Amino acid sequence: MPSATSNAWTDLTTQLHRAGYYPELVADVLDLAVAGEEIVSHLVLPETTFDATEVRRHLTVLVLTPTRLVTAPVDDRPADSAPPSAAAAAPPEAGPLSEVRSVSLTHVVAEPHEHRAGAAPLEVTLALGWGAVSRVDLEPAGCPDPACDADHGLTGQITPDDVVVRVSAEAEGRDAVRAAVDFARALSRSTTRHSARCARHPRTRRPRSPARRSRRGAAGR
Repeated sequence: MPSATSNAWTDLTTQLHRAGYYPELVADVLDLAVAGEEIVSHLVLPETTFDATEVRRHLTVLVLTPTRLVTAPVDDRPADSAPPSAAAAAPPEAGPLSEVRSVSLTHVVAEPHEHRAGAAPLEVTLALGWGAVSRVDLEPAGCPDPACDADHGLTGQITPDDVVVRVSAEAEGRDAVRAAVDFARALSRSTTRHSARCARHPRTRRPRSPARRSRRGAAGR
């Protein structure tokens, strides 16, 4: 039985069952990764992709606790020699909030001149930077002179690509877009508080004690 018995955990398991992708398995994996901590916020995003021969399912679950961020991607594995039947892979990862270097939320809004405050965007892309992987987007650098034909090199931007979640109102619904925005807001708030707390109470390293010389090494000299 899950140990994190709270309203947030109940809501999380309800969304897992609504997604319908091995909800009991995912709940067990998350229960182990969350380790009984309070759930501050969470995001459940199912995704179905089609190729020429089969349908593949994918589930992304993000769980925010007071001290950590838990990511749990779940994927189908087709049958092969090992294992001989279809299987699912769910490798959760949990890291301290101090390791979250950036939280990027890209908004896509249709007809921005008619946008009203508080309205949900048409699409959002949530990118979390752990400092392990980054994406570099390059394009030719422009020039304000229309008659200039010189090569001005390249320009671009570097964005975190460790965890990227795209939510579209047309595919997942506006409620899913709002949920992604709410999760990004909660994560940004938690990382800001954690950074401020670390700035007020910086860690002090203990002086390293000199290594003891082994008796065998001392006797050999």
